Amino acid sequence: MKIIKHLFFLYCFFTSITGFAQPFADEIQAFKNQDKINPPPANAILFVGSSSFRKWTDVSSYFPGYTIINRGFGGSVFPDVIRYENDIIIPYHPKQVVIYCGDNDLASSDAITADSVFERFKVLFEGIRQGLPGENIVYVSIKPSPSRARLQEKMEKANLLIQTYLSIQSHAAFVDVYHKMLNPDGSIMADIFLEDKLHMNAKGYAIWQKAIEPYLSK
Repeated sequence: MKIIKHLFFLYCFFTSITGFAQPFADEIQAFKNQDKINPPPANAILFVGSSSFRKWTDVSSYFPGYTIINRGFGGSVFPDVIRYENDIIIPYHPKQVVIYCGDNDLASSDAITADSVFERFKVLFEGIRQGLPGENIVYVSIKPSPSRARLQEKMEKANLLIQTYLSIQSHAAFVDVYHKMLNPDGSIMADIFLEDKLHMNAKGYAIWQKAIEPYLSK
């Protein structure tokens, strides 16, 4: 675990000193510019992760009575969220962090296993805990989608690893949206996705709303 985290930060260091552009740097800078114009509210719930959150542009309307900051970006993978945790997670001092990530990790390469995703998740989880001690952290399970049906076995294993890990952590929760997006016969619901068969429409987000809301901090 420590070796994985050490190698990740070495990678970040060398890419920075050699001048390589960091992935999604423009989106992160846009968040910072937005925060200067309209400072984010204190004591909010922070949604952070990949495009399933980024495309949930009306997320606040699904959770009336909750103050939400949405910092989903790009088609991010766990290393991206880890890279920017000191830019778009820690500075907000939210009362709760809700994470959706891992989907793109598995899709990025056949070499990425469920165990790889789990180890990446732990780096992010521990980073948030270090920066925000005692923080309430919620992880939304990797979702199934028609375009990535071939990855279902890996998704289920990664979800189980993360769920088991969180079950013994304090102030942490696992939200299972995976099984709520399946038909009774185990097939993936088709009518809750956009034409790309990856991102969700309003029906899909309604399923997420019902699953997530019981875990949100008042």
